[in-house]
This record gives sequence, C-alpha cells and structure tokens, in this order.
Amino acid sequence: MSWTFVFVFLLGCFTTFSTIRVIFQLSRERDDRNFTQIVGQHGYISKNYTVQTEDGYLLNLYRITYSAQCNSEKIKTPVLLINGVLATGDCFLDAGVDNGLPYLLADSCYDVWVGNARGTYDGRRHITLDPDKDTAFWDFSVDEIGKYDLPATIDLMLNHTGEPQLSYIGLSQGSGSFFVMCSERPEYSDKVKVLIGLAPATKHIHTKSPLFRALTTFARDYQNVLQKIGVFELMWKGILSPIVWLSQYKPEILSYIICYIDAPNHESMSLETVKLALTHFPAGTSTKNLARFGQSMNVDSYCKFDYGPEKNIKMYGGDPPEFNLSAVNVPTYIIQGKNDWIVDPIDVEWLVSKLPNVKEFVYMEDPLWNHLNMVVHKDIRSALFPKILKYLKLYNN
Repeated sequence: MSWTFVFVFLLGCFTTFSTIRVIFQLSRERDDRNFTQIVGQHGYISKNYTVQTEDGYLLNLYRITYSAQCNSEKIKTPVLLINGVLATGDCFLDAGVDNGLPYLLADSCYDVWVGNARGTYDGRRHITLDPDKDTAFWDFSVDEIGKYDLPATIDLMLNHTGEPQLSYIGLSQGSGSFFVMCSERPEYSDKVKVLIGLAPATKHIHTKSPLFRALTTFARDYQNVLQKIGVFELMWKGILSPIVWLSQYKPEILSYIICYIDAPNHESMSLETVKLALTHFPAGTSTKNLARFGQSMNVDSYCKFDYGPEKNIKMYGGDPPEFNLSAVNVPTYIIQGKNDWIVDPIDVEWLVSKLPNVKEFVYMEDPLWNHLNMVVHKDIRSALFPKILKYLKLYNN
C-alpha cells in the first residue's frame, strides 16, 4: 500500500469528524475576501450576480465592470472564464494584478465574467437543499455541471449584455464541462463564438499526478463506503490550512505540495503565490464528482458517470454512453503544457482528434509548463495571454 493511498484514506476518514474542522480553524490563515473585494483592492470595479440553475443550485457569477487601464469607450465581446475542479473563479486572480487573466482581459477592454461550479464555496447554495444537511445536494458530477450550470450561466450573461454570443475560456474541468454541455444541449454551441481550452480535461488515462490520481481513484473505489459514513463532500476550503500555517516555519513545504499535485516547475511561481492559492484551494466538490474523475483514469473515452451495471441499465439502458464530442462545433483553440501531470498531453491529443472544429492546438514554449501554471505562472502576461488575446481578437465584434 502506497503512502499516497494511506494519506488519501486518512483524509477521507477525517472528513467525517466535525472536530477536525475545528482543528483546521485554529491553524487557518484565511483569505475570506470574495472576488469583488479582491479585485476592488486593485482599483477594479465588479458586480456579483446569482445564477439559478434548472435544478435549483445558486452560483456566484462575477463581472468586472471597470478597469482604469481600459481607455476605450466601446467594450468588446463578453468573455466567460470557468475554472477547473476543486477551484473557484478566485484561482484566476492568484497570479496577481499583472498576470491574472481577469485583470489582463479587463485591461484590454473585454467584458469579463468569471463563473463558478456547484459544490465549491462559490456554489454552495440551493433554493431548497441545505448542503450541510441534505445529501441530495451533493448528488452531482461534471455531468450536471455541464448540463445545468454552464447553460444557466451563459443565459444570464447574454440576457444582461444583450449580446447574441460570448467567448469562452475553460480551464481543465471548465473545458470538460463545456464539452458535456455541447453534447447534452447542442443548441448552446450557437451562443458561443469561440472556445479557448486551457489544458482541457476529459479522460485521464495518462495522468501522472500522484495526489490527483490517488484522490480520485480512492473516491471512485470507495464512494459507496464514504457516503455510507456520511462523506458526500470532499476537499473543502481550508483543508490545507495547517500546511499554509506550517509554511511560515518551513517555506519549502509549499514546493513539496505543488510537486505532489503537479509536475515540478519551481521557477515558475513564487512561494507567496502558492501560499495565497492554498488559502482557498481546494474549494470543495462532491465525492461523486471526484469519483467521476477516478472513472476517467481507466476508461479510454469521455463518457457519462458509471453507476454500476444494474443502475446503468435504469439510467442509460446499458453501459454509460460516450459524450458526443462531434457536437462541439464551436471554433476551438487548445493550449497545453508539455509538463502537465494532471491533464496529460497524450490525452489532450486524443481529444483534439475527436473535436470537429479545432482551429489551432499549441503547446506552451516552456517545456516545464505544467497544469497549475495556467493560473499561477509568473509570466502569464508574456507567455500565455498573447495567445489568448490573438484568438479572442479573431472573433471580436
């Protein structure tokens, strides 16, 4: 039995005891500012909207309405950024005001919207269900995020802007859920001008990350056991706070954590940036969603949640069907890191071969560029943003 497995097993057990949360509170270096407060400290003005999904989830959606760096009276096409699993829109701000994508886009006069998925601290509300009492709240995976969260978010954006279409930037699960949406609700493809996929997550056959692989396969193999003992939510905000607290005495522990999550690229981010990110990452999700990622570790396709033979027949009439990637007819641009241990380049190349309208697929020039670098690299402004800006300009009004 590996130490990774032992760690994840103990972590899963710990989540059943409320006293552990008290211990975390005692050692927590909190950053409880929301998106609006964070950007406001840098002179940006933003609004917070509430997205209500068809199945009753309430999600925070943020919009930057003012940047002092934008000197144009005409605001460009609205752009929606959607984060990856275990993160909220706040993750796009961790690189700082000179490198965070929302800042850079707002400075370039784009109408910037940053969305969130259900189950995170920015999506932990429901019109009838209490996430702390009702287990039904946690009965979701990326399948529901794509089918319900994204369409509701897109509709709110277009209703408020009066625009017929928007541009979409999806990080990891943020792209994977977009593919789900196009498959399940293909009419939404017509509401998107361009998709920019940053390390898009679908299948994870070749994932190398020790922690991500161990955590998701553990959730997959022991989902029923975890739920029987009351563990429906995993990896909530603050669970790594003891490590952040310890880093004031042993700063190098932050580098170890990053290497355990993703491939090493020590020079790409400062320890202060990592420390900031860990104050709100992980952001929470359902045990079922992590189990869904675990299923993608050993299924060589992008398909729906596997409930087991008996329930699959009731749900699907047979084996879990594959998502229809050919329905993603939006002009698509894929940006990938060669050193990504969470979304492996081999799996992304497979995805590109399945999508019908990929205009360009590029690797980052830095051979050490990993998954987390998409949001916390110190040179996003010069290395990543020019690519994104080039693609957006092709489809601006």
